[in-house]
Amino acid sequence: MSEPAFDLAAARILISNDDGIEAPGLKLLTRVARTLAHDVWVVAPETEQSGASHSLTLHRPLRIRKIGPRRFAVDGTPTDCVLLAVNAILRDKRPTLMLSGVNAGGNMGEDVTYSGTVAAAMEATLLDVPAIALSQHIGNGGSVQWATAAAYVPEIIRRLIALPWPRQTLINVNFPDLPPDQVKGIVAAAQGRRKIGDHLSERVDPRGRSYYWIGPMRDEAPTQLGTDVRAVDEGKVALTPIFLDLTNTKALAALKQAFP
Repeated sequence: MSEPAFDLAAARILISNDDGIEAPGLKLLTRVARTLAHDVWVVAPETEQSGASHSLTLHRPLRIRKIGPRRFAVDGTPTDCVLLAVNAILRDKRPTLMLSGVNAGGNMGEDVTYSGTVAAAMEATLLDVPAIALSQHIGNGGSVQWATAAAYVPEIIRRLIALPWPRQTLINVNFPDLPPDQVKGIVAAAQGRRKIGDHLSERVDPRGRSYYWIGPMRDEAPTQLGTDVRAVDEGKVALTPIFLDLTNTKALAALKQAFP
């Protein structure tokens, strides 16, 4: 465990996302960050990259477009954006904190393995920059409750950077689909189950060829206590520590016995 040794007001904050450089959640997060610190930089994808996961662009060159002071767009993935931000755009002085989001839609359960929002925070974590991924859950057919994220982001950032920060760990934050005054608190929660892809809709195009739409999320065990899915369903803000060492230590011990 290591504590982020920086004063938030003097911090260099890097912001990225997977919804693209013009996304409202990115603009919201930038506005909030600038109330907390003066040195705020935005490096985000040119276009939406939802579902890009932790992918890198390896087979073509990447280009950076400067949009304004401390604001850049990259024609690549969220991971590309963070990698270029830390190693190129901000190479003179590394960021002390990375914020990803605010995503339009929750990133709970297995979402974290697909999410470009979480992946941007993963890349920062791998580069030894403390990172927080932030997502605003959306109910069926509802509008995005951006005011909820705006209301809670400052408190969450201040409280998190005051805590010991474990290495190889990012914090994944999900806001419930409620107005700020109806939120029922902030809780620490484990990663739940929320698998996408089980529901496929098969259709036929005008030439008679089949095509598919990947359907909505499946919520597994939504009543299981202590998970991010359950917390958000109950109207709470969920904070989940995501550890990037994927080793199954119990399985490793068993394998060592089987293969001494």
